[in-house]
Amino acid sequence: MTLDYAGGFGETVEQLVDYEKAGLDLVAVAEVYTFDAVSQLGYIAARTERLELMSSIFQIYTRSPSLTAMTAAGLDYVSGGRFTLGLGASGPQVIEGFHGIKYDAPLARTREVVEICRQVWQRQPVVHEGKHYQVPLTKEHGGSGLGKPLKLINHPVRPRIPVSIAALGPKNVAMAAEIAEGWMPLFFHPGKWEAAFGESLAEGKASRDPELGTLDIQLQVNFALGEADPAALGAVRDQLALYIGGMGARDKNFYNQLACRYGYESEAAEMQELYLGGRKADAAAAVPDDLVRAVSLIGDEGYVKEHLAEFAAAGVTTLLLRPLATSHDARVADVRRLAELAAEA
Repeated sequence: MTLDYAGGFGETVEQLVDYEKAGLDLVAVAEVYTFDAVSQLGYIAARTERLELMSSIFQIYTRSPSLTAMTAAGLDYVSGGRFTLGLGASGPQVIEGFHGIKYDAPLARTREVVEICRQVWQRQPVVHEGKHYQVPLTKEHGGSGLGKPLKLINHPVRPRIPVSIAALGPKNVAMAAEIAEGWMPLFFHPGKWEAAFGESLAEGKASRDPELGTLDIQLQVNFALGEADPAALGAVRDQLALYIGGMGARDKNFYNQLACRYGYESEAAEMQELYLGGRKADAAAAVPDDLVRAVSLIGDEGYVKEHLAEFAAAGVTTLLLRPLATSHDARVADVRRLAELAAEA
């Protein structure tokens, strides 16, 4: 389950105990331009016993690669080896607009960050001469010349912490499939995924180190069990309109580009025109019904079982749920039943 960063954190963490008993395996915490995710993940680690923890996501620009590695090792330590490092590039609106850091070379930077993290976790003296990161920083690259290779003082719980990368663009997806244990797509269409991601996944897996194991596809998905509630479907429709129509700049919206790769070119253009023009309700109304249903998990048990099978056939291995039931008890019951349906499938 992905925690909502809009509020109610303390209450939600108290409720995680119920979700854990109901069969929830993992909880992910976002870091947008909100409270930091590290303090929240540390708190959750102390309040839970079995739940896996994941950042979803740490932005690659906002911490140095070595600090990212230290943070992941610290969270893995306080959780007893339950942490997965979720990384992503975010976008220029957040990185430049909130952090004041230049948004450049997201693919190359991500690759270098992962390489440095793995050196740190293995307690190697960190030496990295990349295009974007130089460790130690030498005089030739603007340093004092006093830096020397250092290794992490502490012994990490695990010498290799799992890495998951949030990616949507073709080159980003290929890189995730090549270098990471996990991949986090958003708005994954099980009937159209090959058109959007198939070639990139094949390219990345062709260069994948066998030691990484099978790529864990961790799908963020809105979830409600029962007769398809118009309000729940409306929440998905609003979310799609926001992301496809209004997320990022007109010419740099990764979600709009994804919708186009799915074959919704005219609909994506219409949603963007309406949303950026301030007609948000009309933009939501323009979201195709089949897209709303395809990228969510909302319906009765028969429908959900069929959709689970479609996700599984497309290679999805982990569901990062956003439960939409209106009460805590109903959400816990839905998660419990979903765990049972997934086990049956």
